[in-house]
Amino acid sequence: MGKLPLAWLQLKREASRLAVALAGIAFADVLMFMQLGFRDSLYYSNVRFHHSLQGEIVLINRQSSALLSMKTFSQNRLYQALDLKSVESVHPIYVDYTSWKNPQTGIPRNLLVIGMNPQHNVFELPGVQENLDKIQLPNVVLYDRSSRQEYGPIATQFEQGDEVTAEVRRKLVKVGGLFTLGASFGADGNLITSDINFLRIFVNRQPGLIDIGLVKLQPGADAKVVAQQLKDYLNKDVQVLTKEEFVDFERNFWASSTAIGFIFTLGTIMGFIVGTVIVYQILYTEVSDHLVEYATLKAIGYSHNYFLVVILQEALILAVLGYLPGLAFTLFLYKQARAATLLPVFMSSSRAIMVLILTILMCFISGIIAVKKLKSADPADIF
Repeated sequence: MGKLPLAWLQLKREASRLAVALAGIAFADVLMFMQLGFRDSLYYSNVRFHHSLQGEIVLINRQSSALLSMKTFSQNRLYQALDLKSVESVHPIYVDYTSWKNPQTGIPRNLLVIGMNPQHNVFELPGVQENLDKIQLPNVVLYDRSSRQEYGPIATQFEQGDEVTAEVRRKLVKVGGLFTLGASFGADGNLITSDINFLRIFVNRQPGLIDIGLVKLQPGADAKVVAQQLKDYLNKDVQVLTKEEFVDFERNFWASSTAIGFIFTLGTIMGFIVGTVIVYQILYTEVSDHLVEYATLKAIGYSHNYFLVVILQEALILAVLGYLPGLAFTLFLYKQARAATLLPVFMSSSRAIMVLILTILMCFISGIIAVKKLKSADPADIF
């Protein structure tokens, strides 16, 4: 009980030094929080489409690498899946990126266009089911109300009862309804329309060459077992994935095949290093300022482990006190980032715990390094 007050008394002796230390730790925490937050929002935003699919198995071209670079394959492969008794239904999906021209400014911006058979809803997204009849009409699309403002005030105008039209790939389309998917790092906006309207927009696309094949299974069927059966049954030009594997397929692309995942991870590491250096400087200064006192205690028999415990307790106090303002400021920055980017930048309990552990770890590492000065100190030399 006597060691903890000693650690605290030494820290609060220099209030300005303590404030600088806490600010440095908070800065390092904010840096780690922001990097991890953007990284996780990158992964989450880019798999919302995948999670929304109402099916257990997905077929894609084996050469496809991610949603933003899908390769087409014949829908005949998809219909062959109906030969298995465990398969209830199959649904072809078209996806492609093209230019949307802001109706007010005329500035073009790319978005994702999704084509589906409006007779069957394959997406578990707000606004899709109730608007399926709208996209059966020629050149009518559903607009993602969570798209960025650069596309124009489409959702606001539509909700006010105005007729909204825009030019998509040099073709005039009408917004027949709104749905919610959300922006991602791959697409700032999204449209859903019928497969026929999709082919009207992308006139160079051949009917029957689809991007994604969705397989819905009979109740009680095991997705992994059926997926393996399809792998054995279908031609090897298509890749068979369970829905979970399709999500991992997309996440792994952004994590390993792009620089974005690496950059955010590197930023987290840099935040950890910055925090370690700051805490080390503070604790090293604390040790140096009290070297005579420590030497006196060492001369009368206190062990090196005693001093190590005191310094580690100082490190723990700094970690906790610096973490709290860092967490509070991060929550504010997350809110601002969501408003500015429309990306799902939220605090999660796992991330909060992870950064707390990293903060304690970086402070402990700094303390262990700083206390080495005492180990080599000879009381006779000091006095």
